Amino acid sequence: MSSTNKDAGASPVSPTRRAKKLLAPSVKYEIFLQLVRGETTINAAAEAAGVDRSTIMKLRQVAKEGAMAALSASKPGVGKTPRDVELEAANAEVARLSEAVKELAVKLTLLEGKGGSGWR
Repeated sequence: MSSTNKDAGASPVSPTRRAKKLLAPSVKYEIFLQLVRGETTINAAAEAAGVDRSTIMKLRQVAKEGAMAALSASKPGVGKTPRDVELEAANAEVARLSEAVKELAVKLTLLEGKGGSGWR
């Protein structure tokens, strides 16, 4: 048996395997942008970040899927302006308050006995 076989059998973890390293979201995004722009390769990005190639490949896949989901959920055309959002909120508040006033008017009418039954 050669010395390399003895060494490989003695350690359960491969010597080329890196320890698990967590990357910040901003770092992941920057790596993704570099890959998209063609500024780096998967191997170079993995080496620079100190992670495995598969981590960079997964990062790229997740970023693409997230971008596709966000783009498919977005509506074409001009979005709502802040004024439109405020107007919708104000209209909803007016509708809510109108219902509350109607409910209170009914209660007041019943309590004062003006419901038409003649009770006082």
